[in-house]
Amino acid sequence: METTKLPPTSPSSPTTGFSVPSAEKVDGFPRRSMRRARQRRSHSSSQFRYQSSQVELTPLPLLKDAPVAELHNLFCKKLQQCCVLFDFLDCVADLKGKEIKRAALNELVESVATSRGVLIEPLYPEAIKMISVNIFRTLPPSENPEFDPEEDEPTLEASWPHLQLVYEFFLRFLESPDFQPSMAKRYVDQKFVLQ
Repeated sequence: METTKLPPTSPSSPTTGFSVPSAEKVDGFPRRSMRRARQRRSHSSSQFRYQSSQVELTPLPLLKDAPVAELHNLFCKKLQQCCVLFDFLDCVADLKGKEIKRAALNELVESVATSRGVLIEPLYPEAIKMISVNIFRTLPPSENPEFDPEEDEPTLEASWPHLQLVYEFFLRFLESPDFQPSMAKRYVDQKFVLQ
C-alpha cells in the first residue's frame, strides 16, 4: 500500500482550529489574493437612523392619473413618503414599504424629468428635505482597515436601490427647465452642503 506524503503542518491554530501547511507559515507576508479569497463581499449600510417605529406606507394614486388641481398635493405626499428610511440589512423586512417607496421615487424622477409646471415654490423645501434625509448619513466604520482601492472590491451600500433613485431625482430636479435657482438657494444653503 502506497502512501502519499503531505507537507508537514503546524499545530492547530487557536483562532481557527485548522492546521496551517508549513509552506504557508514560512512566508510571513500573506498574499492579497489569498486574503481577498477569505473575505466575503459584504453589503454595508450607513442607515443607522432608520425609523424605529415602522411607518406603514400605502400606495398613492399615480401622478399621471391625478387631476391637475391635485397634482402638487400628490407630488408633495410622494416626497413625504420617500422620507421614510428602511433597514436594507434585513432584506425580507418591510418589502411592501420598500417597493412603494421605490415606485414613488421612480415616479418622482419621471415627473420632474418630463412634466412642466411640477416644481413650484412650496415643493422646494419638501424636495430638499427628502434628498437630505436619504443621502446625508453617517458612514459605517470600515470592515477592512487594510482596504486598498486599487485591488479590493468596494463595500456595497445596502440601501443603494433607493439611494440611486434619490440621486437621480436630485439631478433631474437641478436640470429641470422649471428649476429656479433663486428659490433653491433658500434651501440648498451652507447647512445643506455641510451635512
